[in-house]
Amino acid sequence: MAGGGPAPQIAGMKRLLFPLILLAVACGGDRNAENSAMCGFSAVAAGTMVLDQFQGRSTVMPEAPAGLTGTVPARVVGRGTARALVARTDSTVMLGYEGPGFPERPGFGVALVDDSSEVFRGVLIFDSDGPADYPQIGTISSATSTLPLYAMRITWSRVSSEKCPLFAAVTDSTTM
Repeated sequence: MAGGGPAPQIAGMKRLLFPLILLAVACGGDRNAENSAMCGFSAVAAGTMVLDQFQGRSTVMPEAPAGLTGTVPARVVGRGTARALVARTDSTVMLGYEGPGFPERPGFGVALVDDSSEVFRGVLIFDSDGPADYPQIGTISSATSTLPLYAMRITWSRVSSEKCPLFAAVTDSTTM
């Protein structure tokens, strides 16, 4: 191999890889995980994985999950965690979203339940059309619009980690 065999290509990849690793380490410090670049990328990737898994009807829940009460974490894909206040009737759930970036129509929310523990984790909000034929468990609203709300089971370890949780903790006294 004259001139440009694999050795120069590997050396070039190492030169490119080192700054990327350095950037990832610099962005992944001990500050608020939602504000790190690494966790921002993870949150967007998690949104994509949720949509992929949502396409398989077997993960969709026909009723609101237990634990979807009080004040719950919610986030619009690409934004940070906000809180949502839950009101329930016998047949439906209504959430009031208290954060930035809530989409106008089209859009929809998905209540996420860890499939291994059956624990409700939070609501992820998308700014695209939701499925018309899936069972709707209620609505999620902001001051300007109301969107359909669905529920699904998800392999939680695929979309959230201790270092980059999909949702930050929220309380009744959390201000957004």
